[in-house]
Amino acid sequence: MTDQSDSRPLTRPGFSGADAPALLLALPDPLLLIAADGTAYLNPAAQTALTDAAPQPGGGRVTVWTALFTPEVAGVLRGPLEAALEGQTARASVVLRPGGPVTLVTAAPAAPGPDGEARALLHLRETGAPLSVALDFMDGLGLGVAVQGHDSRILQVNPSATRILGLSEAQLSGRDSLDPRWRAIHPDGLPFPGDTHPSNAALRSGQTIRDVPMGIYRPEPGDWRWLHVTAIPHTLPGQDTPEQVTTVFADVTDRYRMEADLRGSEQRFRSLVEATTQIVWDAHPDGTFLPPQPGWEAFTGQSEASYSYAGWLNAVHPEDRARTIECWQRATLTRQPYLVEHRLRRADGTYVPMQARAVPVIDDGGQIREWVGTHTDMSDVREAQQALIDLNADLERRVQARTLDLANVTRFSTLLLTAAGEGIFGLDLRGVTTFANPAAARMLGYSVERMIGHSQHELVHHHHADGREYPLHDCPIHQTIQDGQTRRVDHDVMWHAQGYPVPVAYVVTPTHDEAGAVSGAVVMVQDTTERERAQAQLRDVIENLERSNQDLEQFAYVASHDLQEPLRTVGSYTELLVRRYQGQLDPRADQYLHYMQDAVTRMRSLIQDLLGFARVGRQETPLERTDLGGLLRAAEQNVRATLEQGGGTLEWHTPHAVLGRPSLLLQLLTNLISNGLKFRAEDRLPRVQVRSELDGEFVHITVQDNGIGIAPEYHTRVFDIFQRLHLRETFAGNGMGLAICRKIVEFHGGRIWLESLPGQGSTFHLTLPVAPTS
Repeated sequence: MTDQSDSRPLTRPGFSGADAPALLLALPDPLLLIAADGTAYLNPAAQTALTDAAPQPGGGRVTVWTALFTPEVAGVLRGPLEAALEGQTARASVVLRPGGPVTLVTAAPAAPGPDGEARALLHLRETGAPLSVALDFMDGLGLGVAVQGHDSRILQVNPSATRILGLSEAQLSGRDSLDPRWRAIHPDGLPFPGDTHPSNAALRSGQTIRDVPMGIYRPEPGDWRWLHVTAIPHTLPGQDTPEQVTTVFADVTDRYRMEADLRGSEQRFRSLVEATTQIVWDAHPDGTFLPPQPGWEAFTGQSEASYSYAGWLNAVHPEDRARTIECWQRATLTRQPYLVEHRLRRADGTYVPMQARAVPVIDDGGQIREWVGTHTDMSDVREAQQALIDLNADLERRVQARTLDLANVTRFSTLLLTAAGEGIFGLDLRGVTTFANPAAARMLGYSVERMIGHSQHELVHHHHADGREYPLHDCPIHQTIQDGQTRRVDHDVMWHAQGYPVPVAYVVTPTHDEAGAVSGAVVMVQDTTERERAQAQLRDVIENLERSNQDLEQFAYVASHDLQEPLRTVGSYTELLVRRYQGQLDPRADQYLHYMQDAVTRMRSLIQDLLGFARVGRQETPLERTDLGGLLRAAEQNVRATLEQGGGTLEWHTPHAVLGRPSLLLQLLTNLISNGLKFRAEDRLPRVQVRSELDGEFVHITVQDNGIGIAPEYHTRVFDIFQRLHLRETFAGNGMGLAICRKIVEFHGGRIWLESLPGQGSTFHLTLPVAPTS
C-alpha cells in the first residue's frame, strides 16, 4: 500500500504510551495503533507491509488510517476497529492485495492516549504459507477451493474454483453465499437457499459439512454444473465461533449425467421386460439354470425344483432336445451368443414353436457375469410368414395386372397424343424439346425428330408476328419453366419451318420431379388461323348489324316524326266534320265520325310511343349518379292523378344510388308503377311497393303490385314491342310500355325479368349499375 500522508520519524515514539512499547515495536507482525480521530501509528513491520517508506526504528504515522488500505479492505476493517475503540476485541479476514494471501486482522482495545482519547490496536497476520500449499494441492486434484470469512464472503479462491464456477477471481471476490446469482438448486430441482449452503451451515454449527450435492448456474457459459461441496470451518484458539470457512467442491456434472443416463437405460430395459410377451430368463456363467425364473414358471408350469439345472429340458419337445443342448453347450464353451429354435411345452400341454436367444454379460475383467436370454413365441411369426408369402403372391399378381394397366395407359397416351388435334410438346429445364406429337410437327412444318433435342424458343418462337426479336426472358414458356406458374396465352405466333408465322394460342403447364421441384413444362398449342378468320368475319357481321340497327332506329325516328304531320291534318279535318255535321246526318254517320276520331287518337299515341322507343339511348349525355329515392318521389308525382282516382297506394324503400340517365330512369319507374296501378284486381285497391338492395356491382330493384297477374307463358312475350294481353276496351295501351322499359334497362347494362301468377299480382325485377361512392 502507498502512504498518502507523512511517514516521517517520530521524535517521541507513538507507542510510548502503550503497553510494552518496546515489545510492540519489535514484533515481526504488522501492528497499528489507531486513535479515535483516525491517526494511525505503524510499527516497522507495518511500515514495510503497508507503505513504500523505509521502516523507522520508532515507527511511522499517518493521519488517516484508511489511506493504508483499499476501499474494500477499509470497509471490512471499519467494523472491528469501531468495536475495539468501544472496548471489545474483534477479528476479520481480508486479502490486502489481489492474489495475495489471506490476512487475519485482530482489533483489540489499547490504553487511552495522553488526552484520554480511545485507541485500538490492529494486529495483521498472514495465513498464506499453509493455505497456499493447500490451495495448490487442491488445484492439482482439480478441486475448487474458496476461503470465506465469518460473513461467508469469499476472500480467496484457487484456479480450479474459477474454472468450475465460470467466474473470474475478481467476480468471485467479496461474493457471499446469500448472493441470489448462484441460483443454487437441490438434485430434485428445488431451490437451495443461501442461508442453508454448506459454508453458512459450517459457520453456524462449527462442524464440517461433507459431500453436499448442489447445482449452480454459470452465466458466462450459460449452463448448469453439479457440485459436491464440503465446508470446513476454522476456529481460532480461544474463540467459540469460526472465523473462516474453507469450502472445497468437486465438479461431478459428468458423473451426474452418466448416472442419469444409466437410470434411464435401466428404466427402459425394465419397462421393456415388463411389457414384452417373451419369456426372459438368466443363467449362471457356466450355463446352470437356477431359480427364480418367474417367466419360465408362468409359461411352462414347471416348479423351481423341476426346472433347476437340466430339468428345464423336460419342457422341450423330445425331438428337439439333442439339438437344443448341443447349441447351449457350444455357446457356454465359446462364449458366443446362443440361438436355437425348438418346441416348448406350455402349461396346458401344448407345444409352441419358440426361438431361444441368449447373450453373455461380460464384466470389466472380461469374465462372464451371467447369461441373459429370451424365449419368443414364433406362432405369430409363422403365421406372419405364411401371410407374407400369400401377400407376396397377391402382390405379384397385382403388379402384373398393374403393369398391364400401365402398358394400356401408355398405349392409350401414345394414341391420344398421336390423335390429338392440338399440338403438344414437352420441354426440360433448358427449354429443349423432349417430346412432340404429330399435330405439333404438322402445325409448324417440322418432323417430330427435328423438333426433339432442339431449343423450342430458337426453333419456333424466336420472333414476334411483326418480325421483332422475341427475347427469351420475355417468353411466357420460359417464364413458366423459371417460376413454375401455369400461363395461358390467347394471341401469339410460332414460326413455320417455311418461314411464315402461325397464329397460335397455348397453355404452358410446369412439370415437377419427385421432390416437387420444377423439371420442365408441357405446352398445348392450338392453331388459331381459322378462329381468327372467323372472329374477323364475326366482327364484320356485328359492325353490319350495328349499322343496320342504327339505320333502323333512324328510320323509326324519321317515320314516326314524318307520320305525325298528315295525321294532324286528318285529325283536324275529322274534328271539323264532327263540329259541322254531327247530329245533321243519320246516326250511322255520327258513329263513323266517332270511329275516325278514335283511330286518329290511337294512331297519335302509337306514333308517340314508337318515337319514344326510337329515342331511347340516342342522347349523348353522360351517365350520372342518380338517387333512387328522388326518382320515386318524381314518379309518384307523375302517377298522382291515377293514385287519387283509383284509391291506390305507392310505397318504396330505395336507399341506394345508381349510375344512369335520370330522365330515362324516371320513365322506366313511371311505366312500371303505372302498369301496377292500371292492371288492378276488381276485389282490392291497387298497391305498388318498390324495394332496392345491393347485389355486387349492381342494385337489384323490385316493383311489386297486387294486380291481376300474368300467366307464366307470357313472362317473356310482354317485353316485346306491340304485345298486348288484353283487349283495348278492357285496358288501354299500345303494347309499347314494357318494351321501352326493357330497352332502358339494357341501355344501362342491366337486365329485367318478371315473376307473376294470374290473380296473385306481379313482381318486376331489374338491375342497374351501382353508383360510385364519390
